[in-house]
Amino acid sequence: MLYTIPDYYKEFACIAGECPDTCCAGWQIVIDEKTKQTYKKYPGDFGKRLKTSIDWRESVFKQNENRCAFLNEDNLCDLYLEGGEALFCKTCRRYPRHVEEYEDLREISLSLSCPEVARMLMERKGKVGFITVEKDAPAEEYEEFDYMLFTKLCDARDVMFSILQNRDYDMFLRMAMVLSLGHDLQRRVSDGQLFDIDGLLERYSAEGAVKRFEKKREDFKTSCQEKKKLFFRMSDMFSQLEVLKADFPAYVSERIKDICEATDASEDCDFVTEELSQEEQIWLEQLAVYFIYTYFCGAVYDEQPYAKVKFALLSVLMIRQLYRGDERSREGFCKSAAIEAAYRYSKEVEHSDNNLLRVEEIVRQRSVYSLRNFLRLLW
Repeated sequence: MLYTIPDYYKEFACIAGECPDTCCAGWQIVIDEKTKQTYKKYPGDFGKRLKTSIDWRESVFKQNENRCAFLNEDNLCDLYLEGGEALFCKTCRRYPRHVEEYEDLREISLSLSCPEVARMLMERKGKVGFITVEKDAPAEEYEEFDYMLFTKLCDARDVMFSILQNRDYDMFLRMAMVLSLGHDLQRRVSDGQLFDIDGLLERYSAEGAVKRFEKKREDFKTSCQEKKKLFFRMSDMFSQLEVLKADFPAYVSERIKDICEATDASEDCDFVTEELSQEEQIWLEQLAVYFIYTYFCGAVYDEQPYAKVKFALLSVLMIRQLYRGDERSREGFCKSAAIEAAYRYSKEVEHSDNNLLRVEEIVRQRSVYSLRNFLRLLW
C-alpha cells in the first residue's frame, strides 16, 4: 500500500490548552465500535462517568453547551488526562489527520480546521511538496475503480500544482489558469476522451503558456462594483449549508456580506483582486494547493474534476474575504485574522459531508459559478 503525505506532515504537534479554538466543541464526535466496547468495560469512577457521558445509541459523546462532555474548563481532554492517547476513540486519535482512500493508495492530509495546521501553513514560505512511501498494509479492493481516469487526474493535479506554485506570476492569474484547466479537463472526461488529456496537459505546461493565457485578461476586465455584486451572489452558498456552529452565519455576514453590500459608486477599491503582498500571495498558494491535494482526485468516483477545482478555488476566495473583512486586516495583511478565517471556514464546510456535497452541487449547477464569472472576479 502506498501512502502520500505533505512534506510538513510530521511537523505537526497538538498545542492542547494553548489552542485558540478546540476540536472538542462545535460538532459531534463519533466513537468507533472497538473503542465503545472499551468504554463500556472501563472500571471505577471514570467508568461510571463514561457510561453517563456517551449517547450509546448514536455512538457519540454527549455535549454540554455544544462542548464534548470530557472537555474541561482548561480546554483539556479528561479522557487524555485519565488514560493518555490510548483512551481516545479513533476520531480523536486521528484528528486533524484526514485520509482519502484510493485503490492501493491512501493520501493523508492535515485538516485546515485545526488552528495549529492553519498556522503552520501560514508561516510556511517554501513550496509544499509531497512524499510517497510504501508500507505493508492490506489493500482494499475496489470493484469499479477507473485506474486510467485516476492516473490522468493525478497527472492533471501535478500540472495544477506546478501552475499554482509558479511565483513568477500573480496568484489570481495562476488561479484563473487552473480553473480553465479544470474546465477543459471536464469536457474530455465527460466525453470519454481520456487519451486527449495528455495533449491538454502539455499545452498548459508548455513554456510561455502562462504568458499566452495572461493576454486574455482584457476580455474579462470588470469594475470593482460589478465584482462586489458578483461575489455577493457567490457568497450566497453559505445560506445553503448546514450550520455546525451557531455563530458562523453572523461571522460570515459581518465579514463578507456587509462588505459586499457596500457598493458605493465612489469607491475605487479593487475588492477581490486588489494587489497582493508577497506574504499574502504565498498564503493563498498554500491554501489552493491544500484544497486541490485533498479533494481533486476524488473525481475518480464521480467524474466531476471541474467541480472539485471550483470548490477548491472558491474556498480560497471565501477565506480571503473572511479575513479581509476582519477589523484586524484594515491596515494590511493580518496573520491572526487569516488563520482564524481559514480554520473557521474549514470547520464549517469540510467537516460536514452534507456541506461538501452541497457546495459541489451548487458550483456545478448554478450559472453564477460559471468559468466566465470566475475569470471576471479574478481579473
